[in-house]
Amino acid sequence: MKKTIVTLMMGLMMAGQIFAQGTDVSYSSGSNKMKGYFVKAKGNKKNAPGVLVISAWMGINDHSKSYADMLGALGYNAFVADIYGEGNNPKDKATAGQLAGKYKKDYKEYQARIRAGLDEMVKQGADAKKTAVIGFCFGGTGAMEAARAGLPVAGVVSIHGGLGKDTTRPSDAIAPKVLVLHGADDPYVPAKEVNAFTKEMKDGHADWQLIEYSDAVHAFTDKDAGTDNSKGTAYNEKATKRSTEHLKIFLKELFEE
Repeated sequence: MKKTIVTLMMGLMMAGQIFAQGTDVSYSSGSNKMKGYFVKAKGNKKNAPGVLVISAWMGINDHSKSYADMLGALGYNAFVADIYGEGNNPKDKATAGQLAGKYKKDYKEYQARIRAGLDEMVKQGADAKKTAVIGFCFGGTGAMEAARAGLPVAGVVSIHGGLGKDTTRPSDAIAPKVLVLHGADDPYVPAKEVNAFTKEMKDGHADWQLIEYSDAVHAFTDKDAGTDNSKGTAYNEKATKRSTEHLKIFLKELFEE
């Protein structure tokens, strides 16, 4: 049986390769110059839904672009948002930690930059009434911030993302549907944080799902994370395949209702 284009793309994605079928797009968030990556829906489908992708703490890279390419092949307009600003991707993990920490603390600015990415995605052709946000690690936190801010999206997906927020912040109503794809052994998102998240979802009367993958730690979709779980971050092929299928099911449900 011949492999489908999606299966082929998944194989390349897991091998750390991308199709580079998208284009770099310059835009702005307030006075800040940004540069994202846009992939048009397969077949140039008119008014296709849009999926905003937020990268992990190292900023836009092959990993986030590969997901945008996959989403484009599935028939969605996909846009990898620039959170840090053009030319500001961190050079090392220490700088990445500082930058990610800055936006986690200044969550309103984080939300504003996500909103700018959504606006640009719509300008590029996505249906404004059919949008979603997905994110990885730091970007997964961003996906949750899109929901907390009440941004005009139908759903959000956090993939091995941070789920916590400042306990002094209120738990407002959560309108977008929420999917969390979580490594069951993730040391950076412990049970206490997961429990606080579930309480937030219940208090916010959200339509939410939490799926945990056994033997998976932080960054389980990232081939560059290695395979040593004891380090707290590691690639897990099985969890990557399963989470991709869960993502596809969620998006199909979201946009076909």
